[in-house]
Amino acid sequence: MSALEKSPETPESTESTARTPLMTLGGVSQVFSTKAGPIRAVDDVDLSVNPGEVLCLVGESGSGKTTAARMAAGLARPSSGEVAFDGKDIWSMNRQDFSAFRRSVQYVHQDPYASLNPTRTIQQTLIAPLLKHGVVKTKKAAAERAAELLTKVDLTPPENYLPKFPHQLSGGQRQRVAVARALTLDPKLIIADESTSMLDVSIRISVLAMLGRLRDDLGVGFLFITHDLAIAKYFGWNGKTAVMYLGRIVEFGPTPKIINAPTHPYTRALIDAIPEPDPDLTKTKGRESLRSLEIPSLANLPSGCSFHPRCPLFEDGLCDATVPALTTIRSGQSAACHVVARDGVSEAGPDDLGA
Repeated sequence: MSALEKSPETPESTESTARTPLMTLGGVSQVFSTKAGPIRAVDDVDLSVNPGEVLCLVGESGSGKTTAARMAAGLARPSSGEVAFDGKDIWSMNRQDFSAFRRSVQYVHQDPYASLNPTRTIQQTLIAPLLKHGVVKTKKAAAERAAELLTKVDLTPPENYLPKFPHQLSGGQRQRVAVARALTLDPKLIIADESTSMLDVSIRISVLAMLGRLRDDLGVGFLFITHDLAIAKYFGWNGKTAVMYLGRIVEFGPTPKIINAPTHPYTRALIDAIPEPDPDLTKTKGRESLRSLEIPSLANLPSGCSFHPRCPLFEDGLCDATVPALTTIRSGQSAACHVVARDGVSEAGPDDLGA
């Protein structure tokens, strides 16, 4: 077994499941009113993140990942359902508790070119929240803390970066500054929304390694949003993964099980879409052809299972008739598929899926 292929049943993960979830989305939905009619961007989603845990939320563009993340961060109020932090509904909190929640949950945006104020130096960007929220008392202490934060995100020596403006940094350096800003208030949870997708591959790996070190050293929980299951495997191997399609969770479980033995046909399609440089391994993936490559519109969702127009397992009168519930398929792993729930799946191993 390689270093990456660790069992999810580690002491750390077992311990975390016994705690009260840090963040919980309970049956949350988000409906937007448009000229074309109501758009259900997120539909009855249940998710939770434990302290120090990584939850990867994976899906194609338009699947509702960012909308779910914005609700988790308190940036958007759900149309229905509950968002709870440390067991408390955030929209029932008083002003003081809600302010404490917002400090405890920090957001790292996708675009490092737009997420930083271009008129502020890096030092000004980092010391502003420190002084505003009383983390430190003096500007000198804030400057020292800013230097410490840059060191944490591997921007050293910090004095080379503090006086610079964002346009003077590379994309990877800007994203590290964005992470440093997220750490200013000692958060319990970081929501990283496609935070590496705009970076070059070599830079992406170094940023992910830095985030992983911060996760381990600081015990910060992560809600990690990505469209790439390979990134979810790299960053969230000891955590959990939820696969999202057109606003609904279609598969959920420990990341190793999702990667090595996916049960939902959509998850299998995402796995098959990962480029494989070894043609012999490509042959072992057992690729299944989708019935259609076209993603349905949220304004006109198909009846029954929303994936059925594309699904290779489609059965007329079953898949197009009823929305499938998220059902336990095997221990710790669940999927929303009528056919898989009825017939079960083979216990595929890593070699079978090219992991």
